[in-house]
Amino acid sequence: MMLRNMQYKSRAIWVGILIIAAYSMLTYTITEHIMLGVITDIVSGLAVIGTAVLMYPVFNVTGNQHLNFIYLGSKVLEGILVLIGGISILFPTLVRFRTILYDDIFIYFFIIGALFFYILLYRIRVIPTFISIWGICSTVILIVMAIIKLTGINTTIIDIFILPVILNEIFLAVWLMVKGFNKSRK
Repeated sequence: MMLRNMQYKSRAIWVGILIIAAYSMLTYTITEHIMLGVITDIVSGLAVIGTAVLMYPVFNVTGNQHLNFIYLGSKVLEGILVLIGGISILFPTLVRFRTILYDDIFIYFFIIGALFFYILLYRIRVIPTFISIWGICSTVILIVMAIIKLTGINTTIIDIFILPVILNEIFLAVWLMVKGFNKSRK
């Protein structure tokens, strides 16, 4: 009930904050600091789930219920994978498992969640259309990257394909915190 009654501007600000917080999972990869990695992965996992929970009532309009459910489910699973990844840092023998988890499993839930997120944003038009289209195109690039990696080609150059979606999500997060949702389209 509280989520339904949350003001559109407050919801947009929180979604923006959580989108940025979800990227805190990169901290361990950059620093290899164990406790910081555990904490940021837990924050990231909860942020991923929190974003989906906050967006669920926004997306839950006639014609979007099935897409919304797929979006919510994929993001909850993605968040759980990040939480597992964070806990695995505590056990030196499982750190390699975290890498496999993120490279070989998490990415697919991220892609599915992102694709449905941007399709739903496009359909309900609560943000400028160009942001949704940018997100959809960035996600398609990620799909191509994943297919290339499945063929066995795995180079650093392919990993750069994730940049468009990261830039899009940061732009979207700032947009939501500053401008909010377009109220006339809700």
